[in-house]
Amino acid sequence: MQIRKMTKLNLESRLPLTCTRIGTCCHGNQVLVNPWELYCVSKEKNITPKQFRDLYCDLGGIRLKFNGEKDKRGKKACGQYIDNFGCSVHLGRPLACRLFPLGRQIQNDEVNYIHEGDSFPCLNGCSEVLSLPKLSVGEYLKGQLTKSHESAQDVYLEVMQNLADIGFEFLLDSGLAESGDSKTLQIWRVMSTEEPELLVKRIGAEWMDCLLIPSITVNYNDPIAFIEKHNELLQLKIQDRFSTIQTMQEFHEASIIVMGLAIHLSRSMGADPESLTEHWIETAKGFGVQE
Repeated sequence: MQIRKMTKLNLESRLPLTCTRIGTCCHGNQVLVNPWELYCVSKEKNITPKQFRDLYCDLGGIRLKFNGEKDKRGKKACGQYIDNFGCSVHLGRPLACRLFPLGRQIQNDEVNYIHEGDSFPCLNGCSEVLSLPKLSVGEYLKGQLTKSHESAQDVYLEVMQNLADIGFEFLLDSGLAESGDSKTLQIWRVMSTEEPELLVKRIGAEWMDCLLIPSITVNYNDPIAFIEKHNELLQLKIQDRFSTIQTMQEFHEASIIVMGLAIHLSRSMGADPESLTEHWIETAKGFGVQE
């Protein structure tokens, strides 16, 4: 297995980060979108979030399709890229686009900005950036208006953990774990590694719609209000659906559905669902749950 070297940067690091607008960054990359970002890009496209997801997303509705024309390197364009124009949803573009070619990593509540390799990635495809003024990482982030999108990512991480906590409750507080159940943790692990499209089928379209395209009327320019409302809708749906369940099989199925939502949401933010789920499994084992 090839281990990729990542270089960490501080906000004062100076790099040739000015966008050249020739579209190199719009070819051959992966752009994941969380539910709020899906709402933002659909507004720029002047269609509904459901229409945008169904037309322009794959990976279970959380990744923009790169199915456009190839560039000189043979890399396909993002479906939102228009040749000789640029991004058709530029004002609503996701955090991954705003950060490019940087990545954002959170460890122990500390935010780090990173790029792959020792040399700056843009130099390979956009050598003309050498003639452009350099910006600090902080200046670049400010110019790309990343603040609200970074806040949205952080709050959705909390929503993800809230969902996982409910999955734990169905397992630990229902008597399911004490019954000797071992299937639940096994399926948690399977969900963390199976193809996202398979997870969507496992959880069901109704739940995935609630996760990815919630019916929210608050101002989408306020991501925190949007996500707080989204969290409320998820909690209400879970309560409505599972408040009267009684059998161990029902609690097992409820834990699977809710943990599946947490796993899929984690993927939409570029997190590692396998590592997260292993952490959750080890935590459950610490409470005596069998596998």
